[in-house]
This record gives sequence, structure tokens and C-alpha cells, in this order.
Amino acid sequence: MALVSQAGPAYCVRSEIIRSTNGRNGLTNNIEASRMKESSVSFSSSSYYSTKKSQILNLDGAGVGIQRGYRTIVAASPPTENAVIDTEPLTKEDLVKYLASGCKPKEKWRIGTEHEKFGFEFGTLRPMKYEQIAELLNSIAERFDWEKIMEHDNIIGLKQGQQSISLEPGGQFELSGAPLETLHQTCAEVNSHLYQVKAVAEEMGIGFLGIGFQPKWGIKDIPVMPKGRYEIMKNYMPKVGTLGLDMMFRTCTVQVNLDFSSEGDMIRKFRAGLALQPIATALFANSPFTEGKPNGYLSMRSQIWTDTDNNRAGMLPFVFDDSFGFEQYVDYALDVPMYFVYRKKKYIDCSGMSFRDFLVGKLPCLPGELPTLNDWENHLTTIFPEVRLKRYLEMRGADGGPWRRLCALPAFWVGILYDEVSLQNVLDITADWTAEERQMLRNKVPKTGLKTPFRDGLLRHVAQDVLKLAKDGLERRGYKESGFLNAVDDVVRTGVTPAEKLLEMYHGKWAQSVDPVFEELLY
Repeated sequence: MALVSQAGPAYCVRSEIIRSTNGRNGLTNNIEASRMKESSVSFSSSSYYSTKKSQILNLDGAGVGIQRGYRTIVAASPPTENAVIDTEPLTKEDLVKYLASGCKPKEKWRIGTEHEKFGFEFGTLRPMKYEQIAELLNSIAERFDWEKIMEHDNIIGLKQGQQSISLEPGGQFELSGAPLETLHQTCAEVNSHLYQVKAVAEEMGIGFLGIGFQPKWGIKDIPVMPKGRYEIMKNYMPKVGTLGLDMMFRTCTVQVNLDFSSEGDMIRKFRAGLALQPIATALFANSPFTEGKPNGYLSMRSQIWTDTDNNRAGMLPFVFDDSFGFEQYVDYALDVPMYFVYRKKKYIDCSGMSFRDFLVGKLPCLPGELPTLNDWENHLTTIFPEVRLKRYLEMRGADGGPWRRLCALPAFWVGILYDEVSLQNVLDITADWTAEERQMLRNKVPKTGLKTPFRDGLLRHVAQDVLKLAKDGLERRGYKESGFLNAVDDVVRTGVTPAEKLLEMYHGKWAQSVDPVFEELLY
């Protein structure tokens, strides 16, 4: 499958390369694959790029692609590896061009939504054990015709067409949705998924909770999923922050993945997304409890990311530099410490090591070995900023929540980022925000939500303008999608976040017990 370059300095190329949505705040690996035993990926070049390479991919049975139009979507599964390399070594230019290959014309833009949820036993409210999860996955596969994804002898996920279901480190159940054209399709996909899961889970005495942080149980109570990469992460996290294990085992998010047409379009959407991410965090703040009590935050999930691993998280102030583009993001990603490399069906612990060293064959865990594009793609999924760039942009700042808000989050971002008028208005509104102001919002919103002071007012006042822009953008799309934002209308009008409503019930009719939240936010 060839990538045909477009002329000009903006790096973007038309793409027929494989794309996949990812898991665990992005940890599910994207695989280059097809139904053929071998496939080659070649990069054609303009004068800027020399013809570099073709890579022979041996699937080894680990993944199957579904061809759909101009691209292939691959469900979550253990990553494949390049068994045969007939190529010159990868260069930084190749990594830049890989990101640029995501550019596509507006008519090809799609909406990819991902959401996570906590499973629990009705009788005890305790988290699902892996054995229960395995039974659930097997039953969904058999009843609703999903394909099973295995790691060794363990079922770790499902795939059906362009959708996949994956397990996060503490058993959080994630749907990675298909790339869809409209928000009506997105919400229908969410509802279909929740129906299928509920149909099987209720028979098992299992329910699912839509919230951003585990409200009742400690880390010691959370089962560990049998996935090799999570063992590496679990050992590494305490070395780089105090809250990384909480992120892995006790958080749930909803995010949306969106396309761009050019390097310039990517930059504008990236900047708008970063500037507004604290507003999204506030609108969807839904994690005020830890181990049965209020934790002092409206979004504990968001707070946790402030001390998980600051080498791979945050607000990325360099995105607002005049020099920013695909190349600058590659430079950033090259300096984010690695987690692992996947070889011979095993995860090799490379935690803390440098992808720059990998490029020149000096990776300590694999001396003399050079990376493949699969390795690069896997590495990109282990970076966790508030907005993440792969061959699309991921908006990552929202807590998990009930189904109406699972539809509202993509509606919010589509209305802003997929409409040129609304996007430009947002860029105008945020143009003079300083890096310090953006960071201040990022730091304070998890605690004070829309009541966060900002300039001469409150963040709620900015959110009111932004929500109006999102609705206007959806109206101009012409699909009658603006109703999906009704779920956050009251939040903006009153300034009261979902978390504050939960706290009000906790101190009122719940008589200071978190147990009723399992019924209140039950899917």
C-alpha cells in the first residue's frame, strides 16, 4: 500500500496506511496487518523525502485487518512485529512522515469514540475478577458474534468489524469504537454496546458503573489483568510518580479521536484542544470519591494525571510555539521514555530507555536491534498528554460517565474542531491565553471545576461561549446533532458539575455512603 506525497512543505500525504483506535488511555497497540500472510508498506516520496524502505510484515496470527475503503482498521490485540526487514534503518524523517500520513480531506474525517467503565458484583459491589471478565467476554463473543482476542491462553478482548473491546489494567471494560461519520452513529454504537454487555452481565450478577474513578475500593482490592505490558507498567510507575498505579487500576475515561486535513489543520486543532481541555474536564467532572469518602476533587481522575509520569503527560506548551508541527512532536515523543518492545510474542521490558537510542541500534534491552514502524506506533500509544497526536488527534481530558455524556463528549469536540467557523472563534478566544494561564486551569479545574477563577470572571463564563460555538458548529454540519449537547446544558448554565451533584446526594439522601452511586450511575 503506497503513500503518495503531496507537494509543499506541510508534510501531509494521502494515506492508505493502516489505522486503529487505541486503548488504556491509549495503550492498546495498533497493528499493521491484512488478511494476507505478508504485506508490504512502502513510502513514496516527494523531493523532500528519499525513497526509504519497504517492510515485510509477518502477522504470526496476532491480528486481522478489515479493509474498508481507503484504509484498514485493526482491532485491539497483542502487537505484531516485523519478522523480515528489507530496508534501510528508520530515520526521524520517516517518523515525521508517519504522523503526516494521517492527513485526509474533510469528506474522509471520522469520529472515533472510546469509553471505559467499571464492572462490579451486584451483591458485594466488589470489582469483577478476571475469571468473571473472561466468562463475560466469552459469552458476548458467542451471543453477539464477536471474535476473541487472546494473549497466550487468556482472552483479553473482542473485535467485531471496526469495533474492539479491551481490558484495562484493573479490569476496566473499554469499547474502542469504529470511525463513524455522524454523532447519531456514534451514540447508536454506544447504545448497542451497552445493551450487549448488560444483557450478558445481568445474568451473571454483574453491573457496570459510569464514573471517572473507582469510588469504593482500594488498589489492593482491584484484580490485575493477565496482560504482559501491564506488568511492566506496574513496576515502572512508582519510579516516576506517586499516582501511576491509581491511573492504571482505578480510573475510567471517555475520549474522542478526530482527523485533520493538513499539518496546519492539525496544529490549529491541537492548540484549540489543549486550551479547552480544562473546560472539557470540568464539564464532565465525575470522580469525587475515593475509598468511600469525598476526596476533595471533582475530577480525581484528572488530578491523578498530574503526578503519574510527567515525562509523558501534561499540557505540552511547545504546541503553541511558532515552530510546532509534526517534526516537533516527533522530537518530543523520541524523548518520552519507553515502556516495552514486543518481540517473539513477548513484552521486553525497556522501561525508561530512549527511542532515540533504539533508532541507532543502541537500546540496552535489545542491543544492535533497530525499530520498525510498529515499534514507533506502539511507543506513541504510551504517551499520555491532555491531547495526543498519532495519525489523528485524541481529546483525553474527560471522566467516564453515564451514557448520555458518552455521546455528549464527542459532540462537544466535533462541534468545535470539525467546523471551521467555530474552530477559528475558539482560536481567537484563546489566542492571548498564556502558558501559565493554561497550566493554572489544568491544575485548578480538577478541584474547582467551572467555578475556577479566570481573568475577570469564572471559567463557567468561557464555557458558556464555547458550548454555544460547539452547538453552532454542529448545526452547520447539517446532521441535526446539537441535541447531543443537552446532557451538559445544565452544567454550563448553573456551573454545577456532575461531581458536585454526586457530592450533594452523598451529603444528603445517601447519608454519607457511596454505595448508592453504584445504582445512580449504573448503565
